[in-house]
Amino acid sequence: MSFRPTLVAAALLALAAGLWMHGSLRAREQRARKEWELVEILVAAEDVEEGEPIRARQVVAAEMPARFVSDSMVRPAHADTIVGQRVLVPLRQGDPILWSHFRSAPDEGRLSERILRRTRAVTVNVTERSSVGGFIQPNDHVDVLATFRDPGSQEMVTVTLLHNVVVLATGRASDRDSSWGRGYSEVSLLVLPEEAELLVLAQELGNITLVLRHPDEVDLDHDRGRATVQTLLTGERSRALERMRRETVQVIRGNRTAGLGE
Repeated sequence: MSFRPTLVAAALLALAAGLWMHGSLRAREQRARKEWELVEILVAAEDVEEGEPIRARQVVAAEMPARFVSDSMVRPAHADTIVGQRVLVPLRQGDPILWSHFRSAPDEGRLSERILRRTRAVTVNVTERSSVGGFIQPNDHVDVLATFRDPGSQEMVTVTLLHNVVVLATGRASDRDSSWGRGYSEVSLLVLPEEAELLVLAQELGNITLVLRHPDEVDLDHDRGRATVQTLLTGERSRALERMRRETVQVIRGNRTAGLGE
């Protein structure tokens, strides 16, 4: 009789362990299933040769696991944007269609031929200091900062106006080979019509600064930044950002340790 409580306790422990294992396996299965959920992208419905314009019948929606889909792939909602645009590389039936397939080649003619449908080209004035020392080149990706005096408070303020904007041209150069080493005082950007309005107004109010970013960084979810004189004086935001920067740089250096020779 003395063994019965022990057996009951053992059975309860075994049942609890089984339930915990079942729950853990189920959670892992759900995470794995989410990574393999299918997302629609655009693929080539037939072969398209280099330099040919994309036609509506040449693209079709196809499903791909979410873990393999990036923002560089064109989604079905943007099919109208790429129709009529010339491809830089040959596409074979079934190939995923990427936004980079439609960047300009060095020998392209008019700048208007490089502008995607439903977008606009707008030019902003820059100096060497406001264009990363003149290192910005066509096809680079930049953030646009605007500095002006707040009409309400009369306080100087800098805001991040636009994120991840493609550079169409620097001066009159529209490709990297012809732009490298040249000085320029204006940069042409590829934006939406509504974004062009913001840029024009921001230039009238103050100064524009371009911030160079990595072309593969497509995160657009950050809130628009804003800095005032009070932000500088308190230093509170600077300290928080410093911690974030240190963590970010450590991650980057850790991923590139071999390449840095450390």
